[in-house]
Amino acid sequence: MGSQNEQSEILGQLVNELRQSYGLGASFFRAAAARLEMTDTDMQVFDLLETTGEATAGELASLMALSTGTFTAILKRLEKAGLVRRERDPNDGRRVIVKLAQGADGAQEMGSLFAALGNDWEELANRYDDEHRAFLLEFLQRSNAIAREEILRLRAVSADSEGMFSAPLAGLERAQLLVSSDSFGLNLRAGNIADALYQAHFEGPVPDVKVKDGVVTIRYPRRLWIPSTEKRAAEVTLSTAIPWVVVIRSGGSEVTADLNELDLLEMEARGAGSMFNLDLPVPSGVVPIRLGGSGSQFSVRRPPGVAARVHMKGWGSGGIFDDQTIGGMSSDVRLQSPNYESAVRRYDLEVSGTGSMFTITAG
Repeated sequence: MGSQNEQSEILGQLVNELRQSYGLGASFFRAAAARLEMTDTDMQVFDLLETTGEATAGELASLMALSTGTFTAILKRLEKAGLVRRERDPNDGRRVIVKLAQGADGAQEMGSLFAALGNDWEELANRYDDEHRAFLLEFLQRSNAIAREEILRLRAVSADSEGMFSAPLAGLERAQLLVSSDSFGLNLRAGNIADALYQAHFEGPVPDVKVKDGVVTIRYPRRLWIPSTEKRAAEVTLSTAIPWVVVIRSGGSEVTADLNELDLLEMEARGAGSMFNLDLPVPSGVVPIRLGGSGSQFSVRRPPGVAARVHMKGWGSGGIFDDQTIGGMSSDVRLQSPNYESAVRRYDLEVSGTGSMFTITAG
């Protein structure tokens, strides 16, 4: 065991060699691309598909740190050249899989360049015994995992040239949106946005945007309660490819949510002095909805025929549930649609607040 200074020096050299390996990899792509009169991004797509076998456009764009729009243009060019092909995922018709095209001349030429480097690596690895190769394999796997996480982190908090924030879907099975702000406008909707998890565009000051473990957090800093002409507005689209939990906490705001195409698992909307206009989708099961706030207005619409139950708690508020009107709301009112008990798909709403108005209707 060497001295502490020697260990630190070796560690520093190891980190430096790792950084060089990333840089040399990029240089190899540029040199190989120049040989074939292609771009280095084309070569990188080919290499990723050769090592993974197949991937979605969103996954490839994420690994290459490109926006979905930029990568789509690259993919169209490669497809036109006969180097790649796109197919519908047989297990999920919403997903499009990208694969290498078989038998293309250009693909064979590119493959020969990578094969030469692969042969050199194999010769190098043969100098070590099985124990050392297993160690090197684990080290490289962890190193690559770190690189992928850093790419996702950088992409999740940056905007493209048009100021659009987004993050890749990256194989998530469910997600959560958490929005927190006072005095702003939010237009929330659901849509088919290819392989992106979400897309967001902001007017005025840009909030703090974070994405981690499938949780998209959009948080505006609190500001002093003084008159301001500064406008804060957000346009957010959630992917319809996976189910979502939606949490909105705001004060003095106007929130419009058109979630007709979303697979909504649950929702919470709270705020003082705010206006909420919520269009809910057909539920996939029993979906809890929690609404709350003082001096706020809530207008909630669910699809025709969808059953719902409402538990209203609070004082000095009024409400409408379908054809029933409640004035001077007491602290505990429970209402439900006639078909609630027998319905498999239904909404379970909990409403609380003081001096608020709640309108909950079907249609």
